[in-house]
Amino acid sequence: MDDKKNGFDISDTEELAQVLDTVGEKVPKLIRDILGSLYNKEAGINMGQAVGAYYKELLEAGIPQEDAIDMAKSLSFSLKDRDFSNSGK
Repeated sequence: MDDKKNGFDISDTEELAQVLDTVGEKVPKLIRDILGSLYNKEAGINMGQAVGAYYKELLEAGIPQEDAIDMAKSLSFSLKDRDFSNSGK
C-alpha cells in the first residue's frame, strides 16, 4: 500500500496534526499569560507611580498645570504602548 497522499507521507500528516493540537492547547494559555502580565495590579501601580512622579517634576520645573497634565497623559499612553518587560521590577 502506498503511504503517500498528495506528496506527503502519512507520518508527516500525523506529525503535523500533533503539532497543531499542541499549538492549539498552548497558544491560548500563552496569550492569557501575556495579557495577565501586561494588565495586572503591579504593572498599574508602577505606571501610576511613574506618571505621578513625572507630573510632579513637571510642576516643580515650572510647567503650567494644564501642560503638565497633557504631558503626563501622553506619557501614560506611551508607557501603555511600550515594552512591558520591566513591569515586574
